[in-house]
Amino acid sequence: MAALKERYQNPTIGDTVRLKFFVLNSNMTAEVESINAVRIYFLDPDAVTIVNPQGRVLVQTIPGANVVNPEQGEYFYDLFLDPAIYTETGRYVDQWEVVFQPGDVPANHDQLFQVFPELWYTTPIPIVYDFRFYFQPNKMRFGENKPIEIEIIPNVPRATDLCAYYENLAIAAELFVNMRLRCGDCVPCESDLQLVIDREPTFYREKNRGFFRIDTTKFDCGIYDIWFELNFGGNVYISDTNQFQIFS
Repeated sequence: MAALKERYQNPTIGDTVRLKFFVLNSNMTAEVESINAVRIYFLDPDAVTIVNPQGRVLVQTIPGANVVNPEQGEYFYDLFLDPAIYTETGRYVDQWEVVFQPGDVPANHDQLFQVFPELWYTTPIPIVYDFRFYFQPNKMRFGENKPIEIEIIPNVPRATDLCAYYENLAIAAELFVNMRLRCGDCVPCESDLQLVIDREPTFYREKNRGFFRIDTTKFDCGIYDIWFELNFGGNVYISDTNQFQIFS
């Protein structure tokens, strides 16, 4: 089934892959003068020559006007892997033609992504195994604004085809974050009032890891309950409740 995926979420032909491009200047996110175009090349092993050592074959050119700029220094384009155009699985390059400042010569910046074959698997066992969730860091100083990293590990027998299948499910599945201010032992927990993050998606996925940004200036110092939710194929997996601290 077609889905919207990050570049490291094992996209297949027919999916839409979100190609992101981040720009920093002196360790700060920064805007560029313009994105002129994004060119997509297939790295064809049969097209390798002395003058074309990577076997690059131009597949598609996206005008810079179609690139989205949601935040300072962040750009993306949602590339539909149209089966009529993207007929080959394998490695691709998204080449961004960028003008950093007025008067600069356009510069090309290459990034890689891979298109995978569809993963078919047959088994007499339905999807019954569970997942473990780990995250770090589990505390931040008030004033910090940075991501936490969530790792998803299948609870299945290791080094098996079933394990590989579940790992791919974890890579492609939607991942959400919830966080609630922890009440004292003698205080009833009013969930609706104390919920500060309500099923918000991670902003970036890389294989079996998800990243979620927490701006501590938006919250009070204290102890919070934090838990994660993984969704795929109509199944919902909810992690144990963990503790997260914001301290002064």
